Amino acid sequence: QLQLVESGGGLVQPGGSLRLSCSAPGFTLDSYAIGWFRQAPGKEREGVSCISSSGRTTNFADSVKGRFTISRDNAKNTVYLQMNSLKPEDTAVYYCAAPIKFAYYCSVAPIEYDYWGQGTQVTVST
Repeated sequence: QLQLVESGGGLVQPGGSLRLSCSAPGFTLDSYAIGWFRQAPGKEREGVSCISSSGRTTNFADSVKGRFTISRDNAKNTVYLQMNSLKPEDTAVYYCAAPIKFAYYCSVAPIEYDYWGQGTQVTVST
């Protein structure tokens, strides 16, 4: 079973940047679409961004458009979420996930994803 590992979270001031990474030690990610999701305390998990297996298709939640970018380096077996102009409302646990049933497009709907990482905390605060 695919196991995903997130890294790169931390504490950052408003307006700052972080880059999250999603990898899968022992597995090959290049056949999977990957999604990034987040969950703040007391809130439902929400989709942030996704990228198809080839990297040609990406999607973003309206709340992060223009601030976040997603990319993948299949040679390094890693997907990145670059987060710029961070706001306090971006504070959450961030997860990467992979679906079974599609790869050539992507979705930011959590229900469509099957394999999940353990998450990495992102805190935006002074």
